[in-house]
Amino acid sequence: MTPSDEVLHGNCLCGGVAFHAALPAQNPSHCYCTMCQKFHGAAAGTYIDVASSGFVVERGAELIAEYASSERARRGFCKICGSSLYWRSMDALDVIELALGALTPAWTGTVEREVYAENKPSWAPHR
Repeated sequence: MTPSDEVLHGNCLCGGVAFHAALPAQNPSHCYCTMCQKFHGAAAGTYIDVASSGFVVERGAELIAEYASSERARRGFCKICGSSLYWRSMDALDVIELALGALTPAWTGTVEREVYAENKPSWAPHR
């Protein structure tokens, strides 16, 4: 999936949740904060920003749970399979950050930005 398409599509691992988001999409980034590491079970959470107004849950809205990881952030995931779906800031409700790993087909664009790189684990790939 590249930014040239009109919408991004995604789903969780079990297929219970499906969504789409209107473009434009911007700021694809790897976030190495410890909350993203825990939420994704990986070195980083990888996200892309889209407008909240263009985010539509096509199937499984009742399967989405949100975890308040701080006073300022909510993380969305599937209650059945645990797939990470998105992150959103309570300070910027007009934007939702989709987990790139949840996109179908897979994102083929580049990710140039790293956030909280000082927390990047020594075992993570380095450029």
